[in-house]
Amino acid sequence: MKSPLLTLPGAVPAEGVDEGVAAHYGDLFREQRALADGTGCVDLSHRGVVTVTGEDRLSWLHLLLTQHVSELPAGQATEALILSPHGHVEHALYLVDDGTTVWIHVEPGTQDALVGYLESMRFFYRVEVADRTADIAVVHLPAGSITPAPDGVVVRETSYGRDLFLPRADLESFVRSAGPAAGVLAYEALRVEDHRPRLGFETDHRTIPHEVGWIGTAVHLNKGCYRGQETVARVHNLGRPPRRLVFLHLDGSEVHLPPHGAPVRLAEDGPEGRRLGFVTTSARHHELGPIALALVKRNVPAEAELLAETTAAAQELVVQP
Repeated sequence: MKSPLLTLPGAVPAEGVDEGVAAHYGDLFREQRALADGTGCVDLSHRGVVTVTGEDRLSWLHLLLTQHVSELPAGQATEALILSPHGHVEHALYLVDDGTTVWIHVEPGTQDALVGYLESMRFFYRVEVADRTADIAVVHLPAGSITPAPDGVVVRETSYGRDLFLPRADLESFVRSAGPAAGVLAYEALRVEDHRPRLGFETDHRTIPHEVGWIGTAVHLNKGCYRGQETVARVHNLGRPPRRLVFLHLDGSEVHLPPHGAPVRLAEDGPEGRRLGFVTTSARHHELGPIALALVKRNVPAEAELLAETTAAAQELVVQP
């Protein structure tokens, strides 16, 4: 679904999973600074939107999700995961309940699979699941923004900003009034700085929540049974996830940013050394310079200097070894 905001002056389309919205509007660092200062907004209208209504919506979702949501207060934002039977991350949900409806946004293109799974688990519960992507768009306002949400718009408020579930017909007029618009590259740079994992970037087919720091934020360790809980409990009790997320300060003299999937090795072993992990997301930050997140083997020394592809990188702990 192509955003109408791609017609704004300077808009450069994003590629890959973020296709359909702007990567930037001509000045990446200016856009980052605006978001860091609490001004502007980000068009995330390519993300999937799913709603769950009905009397049993919270108690039913509580049985399926990694998060404790059975008594979720209206207006309180949370995150949750859906795991495979073996505990691998399949879906990441960003949700809020408005008192009658649970509003969820998810990674672009994953809403069909999510709705299919939820529909398969309805059974006798009084719930209705709907894909609202065609008529609802997500817009992000950064922390500190004083831009008011339009009347009647559901807001998901977090420590890093507010996500608005906006009628798609109002998207262009709202962003033009709430500007300056910032692209997803600016949003991603601040996400990397905050060490926040993203499904499909910091995860692969075998990722478990402990590896990327989702324990606590998206996984509640004291709740009833859900699919994949045995793996979560076992790894939590043993304290030995096979991999861990790290934040990388990249050599600023390099022109090239290592792409997603680029190998990570010990610097002392050189670019031909043994692969110990991979870059998940890299970005250019307006203050920190080139930065990245990477997933490495648990036993990589925490003080070791690394190579991200051929770029020297100093690691900062996100998940403890």
